[in-house]
Amino acid sequence: MASHLQPQLNLSLFRGFQASPTYVWSPFVTKLEARLRFGGLSYRNEMGSPFSGPRGKIPYVVISKSDSASPATTMGDSTLIIGKLVEDGVMEDLNAKLDPVEEAHDLALRALLEEKVYWYQAYERWHENYYTMRPHVLQALPYPVQIVVGLLAYRENMKRLYGQGTGRFSAEDIASFRREVWESFDALLAASRRKAKNNETFWVLGGEGPSEADAVVFGFVAAVLVCKAAPESQKVVRNLPAVMDYATRIHEQYFPDYESWE
Repeated sequence: MASHLQPQLNLSLFRGFQASPTYVWSPFVTKLEARLRFGGLSYRNEMGSPFSGPRGKIPYVVISKSDSASPATTMGDSTLIIGKLVEDGVMEDLNAKLDPVEEAHDLALRALLEEKVYWYQAYERWHENYYTMRPHVLQALPYPVQIVVGLLAYRENMKRLYGQGTGRFSAEDIASFRREVWESFDALLAASRRKAKNNETFWVLGGEGPSEADAVVFGFVAAVLVCKAAPESQKVVRNLPAVMDYATRIHEQYFPDYESWE
Protein backbone atom coordinates (compact mmCIF):
# COMPACT_ATOMS: atom_id res chain seq x y z
CA MET A 1 0.00 0.00 0.00
CA ALA A 2 2.92 2.30 -0.69
CA SER A 3 2.38 5.75 -2.14
CA HIS A 4 3.54 6.20 -5.73
CA LEU A 5 4.22 9.85 -4.96
CA GLN A 6 6.54 9.56 -1.95
CA PRO A 7 7.30 5.89 -1.19
CA GLN A 8 10.03 6.88 1.30
CA LEU A 9 7.53 8.34 3.76
CA ASN A 10 7.29 6.76 7.22
CA LEU A 11 3.94 7.35 8.87
CA SER A 12 2.85 6.17 12.30
CA LEU A 13 -0.85 6.44 13.10
CA PHE A 14 -1.79 6.69 16.78
CA ARG A 15 -5.29 5.32 17.33
CA GLY A 16 -5.65 5.41 21.12
CA PHE A 17 -6.14 1.65 21.34
CA GLN A 18 -4.06 -1.48 20.87
CA ALA A 19 -2.37 -1.61 17.48
CA SER A 20 -4.15 -4.82 16.46
CA PRO A 21 -5.70 -5.42 13.01
CA THR A 22 -9.18 -4.36 14.13
CA TYR A 23 -11.38 -1.33 13.74
CA VAL A 24 -11.65 1.02 16.73
CA TRP A 25 -14.65 2.87 18.13
CA SER A 26 -13.51 6.28 16.89
CA PRO A 27 -14.99 7.15 13.46
CA PHE A 28 -12.20 9.67 12.91
CA VAL A 29 -9.49 7.04 13.27
CA THR A 30 -11.11 4.76 10.70
CA LYS A 31 -11.82 7.76 8.48
CA LEU A 32 -8.10 8.54 8.40
CA GLU A 33 -7.14 4.91 7.89
CA ALA A 34 -9.57 4.61 4.99
CA ARG A 35 -8.26 7.80 3.41
CA LEU A 36 -4.67 6.60 3.66
CA ARG A 37 -5.62 3.31 2.05
CA PHE A 38 -7.64 5.01 -0.68
CA GLY A 39 -4.48 7.01 -1.40
CA GLY A 40 -2.23 3.95 -1.42
CA LEU A 41 -0.16 5.22 1.49
CA SER A 42 1.47 2.75 3.88
CA TYR A 43 1.33 3.41 7.61
CA ARG A 44 2.01 1.72 10.92
CA ASN A 45 -0.56 1.51 13.69
CA GLU A 46 0.50 2.60 17.17
CA MET A 47 -1.48 2.89 20.40
CA GLY A 48 -0.84 6.40 21.71
CA SER A 49 -3.22 8.43 23.85
CA PRO A 50 -5.30 11.59 23.48
CA PHE A 51 -3.14 13.09 26.23
CA SER A 52 -0.07 12.62 24.00
CA GLY A 53 -1.63 14.07 20.85
CA PRO A 54 -0.85 17.61 19.73
CA ARG A 55 -4.54 18.57 19.90
CA GLY A 56 -5.46 16.44 22.90
CA LYS A 57 -7.37 13.89 20.84
CA ILE A 58 -7.00 10.95 18.49
CA PRO A 59 -6.04 10.24 15.81
CA TYR A 60 -2.66 11.83 15.37
CA VAL A 61 0.33 10.92 13.23
CA VAL A 62 4.10 11.14 13.28
CA ILE A 63 5.60 11.56 9.81
CA SER A 64 9.23 11.29 8.76
CA LYS A 65 11.17 10.65 5.57
CA SER A 66 13.68 7.83 5.27
CA ASP A 67 16.08 9.89 3.16
CA SER A 68 15.91 13.07 5.24
CA ALA A 69 17.70 14.27 8.36
CA SER A 70 14.81 16.58 9.17
CA PRO A 71 12.98 15.89 12.45
CA ALA A 72 9.72 13.99 12.37
CA THR A 73 6.47 15.96 12.17
CA THR A 74 3.59 15.30 14.56
CA MET A 75 0.10 16.29 13.45
CA GLY A 76 -3.39 15.96 14.93
CA ASP A 77 -6.97 16.11 13.58
CA SER A 78 -7.96 13.75 10.75
CA THR A 79 -9.12 16.51 8.39
CA LEU A 80 -5.97 18.58 8.83
CA ILE A 81 -3.76 15.51 8.42
CA ILE A 82 -5.46 14.56 5.17
CA GLY A 83 -5.31 18.12 3.90
CA LYS A 84 -1.60 18.40 4.65
CA LEU A 85 -0.76 15.11 2.95
CA VAL A 86 -2.67 16.22 -0.14
CA GLU A 87 -1.08 19.68 -0.07
CA ASP A 88 2.42 18.16 0.15
CA GLY A 89 1.74 15.84 -2.78
CA VAL A 90 1.90 12.70 -0.67
CA MET A 91 -1.67 11.73 -1.61
CA GLU A 92 -3.80 12.70 -4.57
CA ASP A 93 -6.76 15.04 -4.09
CA LEU A 94 -9.78 12.75 -4.41
CA ASN A 95 -12.05 15.73 -5.01
CA ALA A 96 -10.01 17.26 -7.81
CA LYS A 97 -12.25 15.51 -10.34
CA LEU A 98 -15.48 16.88 -8.86
CA ASP A 99 -17.40 19.81 -10.30
CA PRO A 100 -18.51 22.60 -7.93
CA VAL A 101 -21.92 21.05 -7.27
CA GLU A 102 -20.44 17.64 -6.52
CA GLU A 103 -17.83 19.20 -4.29
CA ALA A 104 -20.56 21.00 -2.33
CA HIS A 105 -22.47 17.71 -1.96
CA ASP A 106 -19.32 16.00 -0.75
CA LEU A 107 -18.71 18.68 1.87
CA ALA A 108 -22.34 18.56 3.02
CA LEU A 109 -22.21 14.79 3.52
CA ARG A 110 -19.03 15.04 5.55
CA ALA A 111 -20.51 17.82 7.70
CA LEU A 112 -23.72 15.87 8.27
CA LEU A 113 -21.76 13.04 9.87
CA GLU A 114 -18.98 14.96 11.58
CA GLU A 115 -21.09 17.84 12.88
CA LYS A 116 -24.45 16.14 13.50
CA VAL A 117 -24.24 12.36 13.80
CA TYR A 118 -21.07 12.62 15.89
CA TRP A 119 -23.03 14.38 18.63
CA TYR A 120 -25.95 11.96 18.42
CA GLN A 121 -23.50 9.09 18.84
CA ALA A 122 -21.72 10.83 21.70
CA TYR A 123 -25.05 11.07 23.53
CA GLU A 124 -25.79 7.39 22.94
CA ARG A 125 -22.33 6.31 24.06
CA TRP A 126 -21.72 8.56 27.04
CA HIS A 127 -25.23 9.05 28.40
CA GLU A 128 -27.20 5.96 27.48
CA ASN A 129 -24.36 3.42 27.62
CA TYR A 130 -21.90 5.02 30.03
CA TYR A 131 -20.96 1.82 31.86
CA THR A 132 -19.98 0.19 28.58
CA MET A 133 -18.18 3.25 27.26
CA ARG A 134 -16.12 4.02 30.37
CA PRO A 135 -14.10 0.78 30.71
CA HIS A 136 -13.39 0.70 27.00
CA VAL A 137 -12.04 4.20 26.51
CA LEU A 138 -10.24 4.17 29.88
CA GLN A 139 -8.96 0.61 29.70
CA ALA A 140 -5.35 1.72 30.14
CA LEU A 141 -6.15 3.08 33.62
CA PRO A 142 -6.53 1.12 36.89
CA TYR A 143 -10.17 0.51 37.82
CA PRO A 144 -10.31 2.98 40.75
CA VAL A 145 -8.89 5.69 38.51
CA GLN A 146 -11.42 4.81 35.80
CA ILE A 147 -14.24 5.69 38.17
CA VAL A 148 -12.90 9.18 38.90
CA VAL A 149 -11.74 9.98 35.37
CA GLY A 150 -14.89 8.46 33.91
CA LEU A 151 -17.09 10.72 36.02
CA LEU A 152 -15.13 13.77 34.93
CA ALA A 153 -15.34 12.67 31.30
CA TYR A 154 -19.07 12.09 31.61
CA ARG A 155 -19.68 15.53 33.05
CA GLU A 156 -17.52 17.18 30.40
CA ASN A 157 -19.25 15.34 27.57
CA MET A 158 -22.71 16.17 28.88
CA LYS A 159 -21.69 19.81 29.23
CA ARG A 160 -20.48 19.87 25.64
CA LEU A 161 -23.61 18.12 24.39
CA TYR A 162 -25.84 20.66 26.12
CA GLY A 163 -23.79 23.59 24.84
CA GLN A 164 -23.78 22.21 21.30
CA GLY A 165 -27.54 21.67 21.46
CA THR A 166 -27.97 17.90 21.18
CA GLY A 167 -28.21 17.53 24.95
CA ARG A 168 -31.29 19.76 25.01
CA PHE A 169 -33.38 17.14 23.18
CA SER A 170 -34.99 14.00 24.56
CA ALA A 171 -33.47 10.58 23.98
CA GLU A 172 -36.38 9.80 21.65
CA ASP A 173 -35.76 12.94 19.60
CA ILE A 174 -32.05 12.16 19.25
CA ALA A 175 -32.75 8.58 18.21
CA SER A 176 -35.17 9.88 15.57
CA PHE A 177 -32.64 12.39 14.24
CA ARG A 178 -29.98 9.68 14.09
CA ARG A 179 -32.24 7.21 12.28
CA GLU A 180 -33.28 9.85 9.74
CA VAL A 181 -29.67 10.51 8.76
CA TRP A 182 -28.77 6.84 8.39
CA GLU A 183 -31.87 6.10 6.34
CA SER A 184 -31.02 9.02 4.05
CA PHE A 185 -27.53 7.60 3.52
CA ASP A 186 -29.03 4.20 2.75
CA ALA A 187 -31.20 5.71 0.02
CA LEU A 188 -28.24 7.63 -1.40
CA LEU A 189 -26.00 4.57 -1.40
CA ALA A 190 -28.73 2.43 -2.96
CA ALA A 191 -28.83 4.86 -5.88
CA SER A 192 -25.03 4.73 -6.18
CA ARG A 193 -25.05 0.93 -6.10
CA ARG A 194 -27.39 0.82 -9.09
CA LYS A 195 -24.71 2.60 -11.12
CA ALA A 196 -21.99 0.11 -10.18
CA LYS A 197 -21.01 -2.86 -12.31
CA ASN A 198 -21.51 -6.35 -10.91
CA ASN A 199 -20.07 -6.58 -7.38
CA GLU A 200 -17.53 -3.77 -7.59
CA THR A 201 -17.13 -1.23 -4.82
CA PHE A 202 -19.50 1.71 -5.17
CA TRP A 203 -19.10 5.22 -3.81
CA VAL A 204 -21.34 7.69 -2.04
CA LEU A 205 -21.44 10.23 -4.90
CA GLY A 206 -21.93 7.49 -7.49
CA GLY A 207 -18.61 8.09 -9.23
CA GLU A 208 -16.02 5.61 -10.45
CA GLY A 209 -13.78 6.20 -7.44
CA PRO A 210 -13.95 7.50 -3.88
CA SER A 211 -14.27 11.12 -2.90
CA GLU A 212 -13.27 12.61 0.46
CA ALA A 213 -16.77 11.90 1.76
CA ASP A 214 -16.29 8.15 1.38
CA ALA A 215 -13.57 8.04 4.01
CA VAL A 216 -15.91 9.79 6.45
CA VAL A 217 -18.94 7.65 5.64
CA PHE A 218 -16.99 4.42 5.96
CA GLY A 219 -15.36 5.62 9.17
CA PHE A 220 -18.70 6.33 10.80
CA VAL A 221 -20.32 3.11 9.60
CA ALA A 222 -17.43 0.93 10.77
CA ALA A 223 -17.33 2.70 14.14
CA VAL A 224 -21.03 2.02 14.71
CA LEU A 225 -20.70 -1.64 13.74
CA VAL A 226 -17.90 -2.36 16.23
CA CYS A 227 -18.94 -0.08 19.11
CA LYS A 228 -20.63 -2.00 21.93
CA ALA A 229 -21.69 1.30 23.47
CA ALA A 230 -23.92 2.08 20.46
CA PRO A 231 -26.47 -0.77 20.42
CA GLU A 232 -29.35 1.28 19.03
CA SER A 233 -27.25 2.72 16.23
CA GLN A 234 -26.06 -0.79 15.40
CA LYS A 235 -29.63 -2.02 15.08
CA VAL A 236 -30.44 0.81 12.70
CA VAL A 237 -27.34 0.45 10.53
CA ARG A 238 -27.43 -3.35 10.35
CA ASN A 239 -30.94 -3.12 8.91
CA LEU A 240 -29.90 -0.80 6.08
CA PRO A 241 -28.91 -3.08 3.17
CA ALA A 242 -27.16 -0.51 0.99
CA VAL A 243 -25.10 0.88 3.89
CA MET A 244 -24.03 -2.61 4.93
CA ASP A 245 -23.17 -3.62 1.37
CA TYR A 246 -21.18 -0.41 0.89
CA ALA A 247 -19.17 -0.97 4.06
CA THR A 248 -18.59 -4.66 3.34
CA ARG A 249 -17.23 -4.01 -0.15
CA ILE A 250 -14.84 -1.32 1.09
CA HIS A 251 -13.72 -3.61 3.91
CA GLU A 252 -13.02 -6.47 1.51
CA GLN A 253 -11.13 -4.31 -0.98
CA TYR A 254 -9.18 -1.99 1.31
CA PHE A 255 -9.08 -3.68 4.74
CA PRO A 256 -8.61 -7.41 4.01
CA ASP A 257 -6.11 -7.60 6.89
CA TYR A 258 -8.68 -6.38 9.46
CA GLU A 259 -11.21 -8.41 11.39
CA SER A 260 -14.71 -7.73 10.12
CA TRP A 261 -17.55 -6.54 12.34
CA GLU A 262 -19.36 -9.75 11.53
